[in-house]
Amino acid sequence: MKIAFFTETFLPKVDGIVTRLTKTVQHLVAAGDDVIVFCPEGGPSNYMGAKVVGVPAMPLPLYPELKLGLPGPSVSEALETFQPDLIHVVNPAVLGLGGIWLAKTNGIPLIASYHTHLPKYLEHYGMGMLEPLLWELLKAAHNQAVLNLCTSTAMVNELSEKGIQNTALWQRGVDTETFHPELRNDQMRKKLLGDFDDRGALLIYVGRLSAEKQIERIKPILESLPDARLALVGDGPYRQQLEKIFENTSTTFVGYLAGEELASAYASGDAFLFPSSTETLGLVLLEAMAAGCPVVGANKGGIPDIISDGKNGCLYNPDGANTGADSLLEATKKLLGNDLERQTMRNAARAEAERWGWNGATEQLRDYYRKVLTKSIKIAA
Repeated sequence: MKIAFFTETFLPKVDGIVTRLTKTVQHLVAAGDDVIVFCPEGGPSNYMGAKVVGVPAMPLPLYPELKLGLPGPSVSEALETFQPDLIHVVNPAVLGLGGIWLAKTNGIPLIASYHTHLPKYLEHYGMGMLEPLLWELLKAAHNQAVLNLCTSTAMVNELSEKGIQNTALWQRGVDTETFHPELRNDQMRKKLLGDFDDRGALLIYVGRLSAEKQIERIKPILESLPDARLALVGDGPYRQQLEKIFENTSTTFVGYLAGEELASAYASGDAFLFPSSTETLGLVLLEAMAAGCPVVGANKGGIPDIISDGKNGCLYNPDGANTGADSLLEATKKLLGNDLERQTMRNAARAEAERWGWNGATEQLRDYYRKVLTKSIKIAA
């Protein structure tokens, strides 16, 4: 098959969407498919055997890490030269709308996928009143596709309720070879601790430092557990505000880590805290679980697909009293309370992650592609 991706999010950006896309591209090419990726300029010209076409892009004012690509004639020319069997638009935005238009005008089958819960982000940037309008725009874009893929059952249900048709689940995936409990080591633990001594639990967060991640909800845990330490791995537009919020607490801002360093960071923590209630999946939770780090996540969005409360991690109520902070504290104490139970959760977390390799997720995607191309997929009325 010849597949053209249109995405506003790709290398050199680092996030869960980029991880899914790069792993998908790698496995598609390994399976013998031809792949081209249209994305904002600034990345490589090829990746794992796939051609990458960078297009001029402008940063989103409220979220400068996200760049909106502006498709021009060169995109149409490159697509015509490539002659794809189908187009897959990831998170339709400006460049994605160009992909939709090119699919429609050239009679190319179109698949779209939903990865970022943008309507729920708006309230964290003071624009919650625009949520209904954004849903209408998303519905108009996604309903151009033959198939709309979501990364959790919660998102399949929510998009269907919002009027987006032909939804299906694109199963999760994680690299269980890169992320592994055996990478736990004292040297990385010291790096995560920074200037603080190692006398209590080491709590870690990995991901973007942005408002919608609700990282400030972790602060009451540090106040309630004075021996606990927190390592924030990642960077983003909310870092300066978080540095002020966590001032005079036992918090280390580690910055971005990648590869074996990142895998070692996961494995070296005692608990992985992920307060965000806006996740369509929460790939970092799966990575932490693969590394054998017990996790606490929100009982909302895609996260309950991953965490079985009390078995391979703990869930908290993000809409509870004190904006969910009390529930997050209770869940964290539950996870940290008993060493034997935490080790059992650690083992169960690793076992859960081992069920979800990238090869299986990509084979499921290829099956969706084949069904679209043979018109054997069931279309909603």
